[in-house]
Amino acid sequence: MPEPSWTASFTGWAKAAGVEVVESGAFADVPDDLRIDLAISVFYDKIITAEFLERCGRILNIHNSPLPRYRGVSPINWALRNEEHSHGVTMHEIVPGIDSGPIVSQVVYSIYPDFDEVEDVLHRAFAFAWALFEQTMPLLDRITPRPQDESKATYYSRKQDAELGDRRGFRR
Repeated sequence: MPEPSWTASFTGWAKAAGVEVVESGAFADVPDDLRIDLAISVFYDKIITAEFLERCGRILNIHNSPLPRYRGVSPINWALRNEEHSHGVTMHEIVPGIDSGPIVSQVVYSIYPDFDEVEDVLHRAFAFAWALFEQTMPLLDRITPRPQDESKATYYSRKQDAELGDRRGFRR
């Protein structure tokens, strides 16, 4: 939260399906006594505590990168800075660690570092994330998540943001 106005609403989908929603979008605002069967984090940039993880039967994250590449923050910015020609969106299980849980589903799409701005790729990421969500959820109970290949993992932290140069913001 807040949701973009130019795409379908995740909150709207959840409410129509009878799923309770924490309007603030903050896991800290979920009542302490509530046991959660399934929690879904969408492009959330905070580390979810082990205590909250224990309260969830299952917790998934939709991350805007082709994991295991670009774990951490600003994955689109880094992909463009590194002149990648493809990027992705991944739905993965949240486990202790940063974006390191088993992959449930993933989509990879083209990006164009010569002319794409971060905001251009972010708009594409939202569209692909929504499609991935809609296609994965009906199959979720039949999907066996696959471990990430640690030999291909990359990670970027906020401490490295200065290295992004002109790719630090939404536009150069």
